[in-house]
Amino acid sequence: MPELPEVEVVRRGLESILKDQPVLEKIELKRADLRDPIPAKKLKTLLGEKLLSVERRAKYLLLWTKKGAMLSHLGMTGTWRVAPPGDERLHDHIYLHFSGNLRLAYRDPRRFGCFDFVQKEKTHPKLDILGPEPLEKAFTGRSLWESLRNKNVAIKVAIMDQKVVVGVGNIYASEALFASGIKPALPASKLSLERAERLVKEIKKVLNRSIKNGGSSISDFAQASGESGYFQNTFRVYDRAGEDCVACGQQVKAKVMGGRNTFWCSGCQK
Repeated sequence: MPELPEVEVVRRGLESILKDQPVLEKIELKRADLRDPIPAKKLKTLLGEKLLSVERRAKYLLLWTKKGAMLSHLGMTGTWRVAPPGDERLHDHIYLHFSGNLRLAYRDPRRFGCFDFVQKEKTHPKLDILGPEPLEKAFTGRSLWESLRNKNVAIKVAIMDQKVVVGVGNIYASEALFASGIKPALPASKLSLERAERLVKEIKKVLNRSIKNGGSSISDFAQASGESGYFQNTFRVYDRAGEDCVACGQQVKAKVMGGRNTFWCSGCQK
């Protein structure tokens, strides 16, 4: 599933494609739903409006006009691309037609994504429960430490909680904990302020590195340009169970934690 870096890479690609603020002329829905029903009538209120900006909140993309936004979540297999006439593909579910003969296509073979209408970000039920953005200055070691003081779940599970901090998915939680020297099973309430500050620093580093490398292309992820990401080539612990640790040589371990595969080195992570 695309995580924050992958969604940010897609956002930047769409921002470049839509930089001239084209007018939204038509929303062509090839089906009435994805994971949830698509509110076609509400979305039609955006027709005739300029596309002002492309923003990201957590793993959601927001295509803003003066009258509101189109909200897109990529689910597990969703992709956006420029699709001129003749470039119609199996599992294309949405076409956005803009002025200047620009057409964007949303393709999603497994249909776990969503496409919705947002009038105001703070009042939308998918957005109003979200925690802080990990790359913003407001997300600090102290703010994380304070939010975890009464949580007895494992630290890896805690930092994947979207109410604690958004967008730190399975890959990046494992990588950041490894870089911080923190065992994934540590109860979140026992994380010291000093280690929380180190963890926040590493979360920011690993997310920024992934964005710079175009995200992690595992399964079907592709940028808006169609290119793959390359961050998976630099994994230090994720998906390396049974291999030698890159830092100390001990064998990387794995177990399911919070319903997700978790990877760590018992030599480096205490």
